[in-house]
Amino acid sequence: MIPQIAPGAIAGLRVIDLSRVLGGPYCTQILADHGADVVKVEPPAGDETRDWGPPFHEDDAAYFIGTNRNKRSIGLDLASEAGRVVLMRMLEDADVMIENFKPGTLDKWGIGNDVLRAKFPKLIHCRISGFGGDGPHGGHPGYDAVIQSMVGLMASTGTADSGPTRIGVALVDMSTGLYACVGILMALAERAKSGLGQFVEATLYETGLAIMHPHTANYFMNGGKPPARTGNEHPNLYPYAVFTARDGDIFVGVGNDATYRKLCKELGKPELGTDPRFARNRDRVVNRDELRAELEAILTKEDGEPLCRRLLAAGLPAGPVQSIDKALANPHTIARGDIIEKDWYKGIASPVRFDRTKASLRRVPPKFSEHATEVLGEFGYSADEIKDLVAKGTVSGPERKR
Repeated sequence: MIPQIAPGAIAGLRVIDLSRVLGGPYCTQILADHGADVVKVEPPAGDETRDWGPPFHEDDAAYFIGTNRNKRSIGLDLASEAGRVVLMRMLEDADVMIENFKPGTLDKWGIGNDVLRAKFPKLIHCRISGFGGDGPHGGHPGYDAVIQSMVGLMASTGTADSGPTRIGVALVDMSTGLYACVGILMALAERAKSGLGQFVEATLYETGLAIMHPHTANYFMNGGKPPARTGNEHPNLYPYAVFTARDGDIFVGVGNDATYRKLCKELGKPELGTDPRFARNRDRVVNRDELRAELEAILTKEDGEPLCRRLLAAGLPAGPVQSIDKALANPHTIARGDIIEKDWYKGIASPVRFDRTKASLRRVPPKFSEHATEVLGEFGYSADEIKDLVAKGTVSGPERKR
């Protein structure tokens, strides 16, 4: 039986997680936060992000720690037939299997999707890959920054002077994990009606294209003209940009003409709200340089944080440009309980909130193969069988093969 530790929204769901690095682990952490029993199956060398540091907690890098809470770990050699036998036994009691092997790897091992579908008709099998299994790049490895460069994300980020710029977080990887999570939940909802599982595919390449809004929409409607790099400004809205206040930078975002007029009034310049150069968004976009000069003449006389508090209280979108230490110490971060702690672990809470079936922090990120005996026992392996599997190297002990 699956241990019922917390009444999360998907408590009772069992997930076998064969994925490594970021997109897959981020997906399964979301599921784990909301009650799923996620068994992280790692290769004998462990998830490679355990070594992506410093900084480290003991032998595990912060990079790994940030996406693997609420999971149990078992090291299993899936490249061996004996390891695959263990996996197939685990899948008999699983709802979801997620992996990010190179397309074709499971087929080569004799446990491809057709085999899984025949043996486990209710199983949701999710694969994350760089490009999918077909097309000119089918089966090629995918990395976040490479995808950013290929889908136009890098080319549309930065300024004319900076040149193409990589976004400072692995946005494509994490977004792919989110899409995979959505796909899994959709497949589970459909299974509740049909009784059947299905194959769910999420690729970094398609995700990269999908998150390129509004640039793709603008391109289709703009005669095929690629977007210019606009730095911290929005190509379709103004003012929606970073401005310099007296003591630092702030961001002001205006989404419609009424909000713009309200901003002008709050800044003590109501006449700017009706100035024909700026009254409509389409005119503000065209005349953005003139409007920037008008606004900065006002904003540079104000301290940023008090001004932003005043604008927010008036219902106007604005915020100081903060470093991460200030963001984590922000009173709103604290009040919302956005930092969670257990033992030595600190992390960011699940942003999905429920009023009844709350997310929870039940387990700190696992040590490598920490739960091998516990997990295998749940799948019916005796103590002697587990010792034999460890002795043969099919199942890993606590030491990784580096």
